[in-house]
Amino acid sequence: MNRRNGFLLLIGFCLALTAQAQTKTADVCSYVDPFIGTQEMGHTLPGATVPFGMVQLSPETDTIPYSVNGRYNGEVYRYCAGYQYTDPTIVGFAHTHFSGTGHSDLGDFLIMPTTGELQLNPGTAENPESGYRSRFSHEHESASPGYYQVLLQDYDINAELTTSTHVGMHRYSYPKTDIGHIILDMNYNIYNYDGKVIWASVRVENDTLVTGYRITRGWARNRYLYFAMTFSKPIKNYGMKSDEKLVYKGFWRKFDESKNFPQMESRNMVNFFDFDVSDGQPVEIKFALSAVSTEGALKNLQAEIPGWDFEQVKSKASSDWEKELEKVQVEAAPDKLKAFYTSLYHAFINPITYSDVDGKYRGLDGNIYQADGFTDYTVFSLWDTYRALHPLFTVLQPKRANDMVVSMLKHYEQSVHHLLPVWSHFANENWCMIGYHAVPVIVDAYEKGIRNYDIEKAFEAVVNSSTHKSYDGIGEYMQYGYVPFDKVSNSASLTLEYAYDDWTIAKFAQSLGKTDEASTYLKRALSYQNLFDPSVGFIRAKNADGSWKKDFNALKTTGEGYIEGNAWNYSFYEPQDVAGYIRLMGGEKKFTARLDSLFEMHLPDEFFEESEDIDRVGIVGGYVQGNEPSHHVPYLYAWTSSPWKTAEKIHHIIDTKYNPEPDGLCGNDDCGQMSAWYIFSSIGFYPVCPGTNQYVIGSPCVNQASIEVGDGKTFTMKANKLSEKNIYIQSVTLNGKAWDKTYINHEDLMNGGELVFNMGPKPNKKWGVAADSKPYSISTEDTISTNR
Repeated sequence: MNRRNGFLLLIGFCLALTAQAQTKTADVCSYVDPFIGTQEMGHTLPGATVPFGMVQLSPETDTIPYSVNGRYNGEVYRYCAGYQYTDPTIVGFAHTHFSGTGHSDLGDFLIMPTTGELQLNPGTAENPESGYRSRFSHEHESASPGYYQVLLQDYDINAELTTSTHVGMHRYSYPKTDIGHIILDMNYNIYNYDGKVIWASVRVENDTLVTGYRITRGWARNRYLYFAMTFSKPIKNYGMKSDEKLVYKGFWRKFDESKNFPQMESRNMVNFFDFDVSDGQPVEIKFALSAVSTEGALKNLQAEIPGWDFEQVKSKASSDWEKELEKVQVEAAPDKLKAFYTSLYHAFINPITYSDVDGKYRGLDGNIYQADGFTDYTVFSLWDTYRALHPLFTVLQPKRANDMVVSMLKHYEQSVHHLLPVWSHFANENWCMIGYHAVPVIVDAYEKGIRNYDIEKAFEAVVNSSTHKSYDGIGEYMQYGYVPFDKVSNSASLTLEYAYDDWTIAKFAQSLGKTDEASTYLKRALSYQNLFDPSVGFIRAKNADGSWKKDFNALKTTGEGYIEGNAWNYSFYEPQDVAGYIRLMGGEKKFTARLDSLFEMHLPDEFFEESEDIDRVGIVGGYVQGNEPSHHVPYLYAWTSSPWKTAEKIHHIIDTKYNPEPDGLCGNDDCGQMSAWYIFSSIGFYPVCPGTNQYVIGSPCVNQASIEVGDGKTFTMKANKLSEKNIYIQSVTLNGKAWDKTYINHEDLMNGGELVFNMGPKPNKKWGVAADSKPYSISTEDTISTNR
């Protein structure tokens, strides 16, 4: 699910770099620009977080509702992460966010500091004085990994944010005044609507400690989140406002709950806390989260930020990022460095740590579990991230990759449907998008030696997820060998994605010696063949009676059986059997001509103007870089006699679709997938078919990259003579030996060594063209019947 997005300029941040290539050896964080977004559509948060942190503390710039007059409000899509760079006001700072998704939720526990007359509604951007929001300017706003700062102009309050994994720390420096307010808006949500908050509770435990929770229903329809908030100064007064109309008030009516009453509860509640700020000292807040309990939140707070040294917490957050980002040392021009490390930063935001410091976490069934020997993670945007983000974790984050597999298996055990996650967050399955793409994540990890979990349970889980007949056309897929269009609207996309997922199950079965299951799933992996229509030369939706979907239009993105794509893009989705698809199309000449046409054609606006997920910025010809189904397509030339054509496509995309400026990223980052594509492609190779353990070679876009691969080993890529013109591979060596294959293996990376590209201004059309130089395909490497 992708939207137009962008690398935004880091305000006040100037790199004193020359135009020559730079080697990054220290202070990688200085190359990261946390401001990434777009003026039109949903974007990534610019605030404070740590790698894979539960707390993602970021400013909210408006309160756009999900619906108006009972109808979906398209404007809300711009606020997937709460912050819009072009907005003139800030309404507060919330503690949970998604990073560049195409749908949204979260925005928990909004904090806003104010002065003067107390106001408990956010007001409007056109009239900020009507509420507690404040104007702000990018001239007085800055950010770096783990830190965010902005001047709230209406109140002359300097707001600063930093975090640990479970705790957000705020520092608000007030002007000379007597009373400062801290507003806690328990009703604010991203993608908000009346009734989204099922219940909210706030307890004032003493004059510096407040605890509470809320239950919300949205994308996650039953989400519990608890907090513990402590202040650096004693509370002077506090209270709440609720617009909830109660028919029955019980005997709580004895009390005035709006003023200095320590237990405040409602479905619609805004709280306030007053402080004496006349001494000129800032008000600091530590705000801890837990999905388990307020006790869990307190434990998280005490374990992670026991003191009140804001600068120390900020420094640790920065060093945590430095430790993760310096796993890859890159030499490149300044703009490439900035884009590369910002991409790596985004890749390490999600999934998030969900279990508490004591290992407790809330399960999918609502019960509380103890994570034994692993960290529980959540926020799995799997339709996006199985393609490159999770393969990136197998290289740079193998321990986390293992724990993510365990987290998925726990989800499976707790699921009443006995299914692996589809798109899950905060102990909820939201069922967004298609496929059973936890399967390739698990299999890819297993095939790469990441196996610290119950292997037989994992195999059971992938099989059960692929045979649950009531889910999204799986029953029909098993019956017909394809998903019929007259049964399920996204039938063609489903068939293609199920076929790839099934191939990974076959691979898993082969590795475990389960020959019968391997044979079954290898045949299912060829299901794509059932939807190839030779009369039109495309994958085409088919009805249950075997007839083709009528009035076929290869350019349309709606009503043709595809989701977020058209026949031109989706027809190239057979990563498990590219050679087989080339044969179906009538041979390499026709296949290559079709690929060329995809990048050279013009796609009229009418074919995507109604789509929230595709726009002109992310398109190259008819190829859509701004959305995930196409991400592997530039690499398909590796299966032809012209692998050099990939270089042209990759460098064009890198140079025009990922720029360190506003609107520089051509699609929603989707929890790191767009960024993972950039990271792999910059280094010179990409995981076209996770599960094969092969990375298909493209063309490097940085001069050198050294990757820490564990056990003290380093894998280094060098691109000799790389320049704007020298984008073509002349020759390759791997550990000093000539390398003519259009791929390298995962083992080549993890064993350490050196991959050297010699680059030039014209392609060497003899490199990588031998038959045995091609990457894996079922049709060339697995002996099975292809008669469908």
